Amino acid sequence: MTKVKKSSHPRRTVLITGANKGIGFETARQLGAAGWHVVIGARRKAAGRDAAAVLAKNGAAATFLEMDVASTPSITGAATEFGKNFESLEILINNAGIYPDEGRNILTITREQLAETFQTNTFGAIAVTQAFLPFLRKATGPRVINMSSGYGQLGSLSPEVPSYCLSKLGLNGITLMLSRALQGGGIAVNSMSPGWVRTDMGGAAAPRSVEQGADTAVWLATEAPQALTGKFFEDRQEIPW
Repeated sequence: MTKVKKSSHPRRTVLITGANKGIGFETARQLGAAGWHVVIGARRKAAGRDAAAVLAKNGAAATFLEMDVASTPSITGAATEFGKNFESLEILINNAGIYPDEGRNILTITREQLAETFQTNTFGAIAVTQAFLPFLRKATGPRVINMSSGYGQLGSLSPEVPSYCLSKLGLNGITLMLSRALQGGGIAVNSMSPGWVRTDMGGAAAPRSVEQGADTAVWLATEAPQALTGKFFEDRQEIPW
């Protein structure tokens, strides 16, 4: 895996939602090692604090920020709390997500389950971006990275994974809309697929490591040209919607 370049701006800040484990935590680890101040967004206090403590123990600047992306009041409160400690936000990674489709398909999925999945995987990304937009606008070269999935591609929609596929398809649509709405302000917005990764969500049989899953997120945050926006990436390469 390519080593992350040391940031020339050690106080630049990245907020990653759902960063207490999995791909989110690995992304935080790599960016923290590169000199970024990493803000760990998580809804569970103990898990978020533990994750930040692990990063800090290894020399990274890390802060826990309590936030449930399925709750607008929680997001609003998190943005207020963030503003007490930071003036700007260079990178926002909308990583938090759920995968609740086991044992369901498009013929059996309930409206309630669809709504629950969309609240976290799709609507949460809009609400978090809106809430932290004032901080992004104060940054130099700000970027928003949405953690999508190959399941969000039109050609890969599976009837066996209904709410997850549709929520990620929606997230890709959000990426396109946000990129067009924010392009005039110099904020790059992109989606990415980490591939099938060995995490709690992906399972032990997945072929890719968390390091591989996080690589494109780290690249989009640090090395990708700022002019790249409104695109979908996997393994640092643009892929079809």
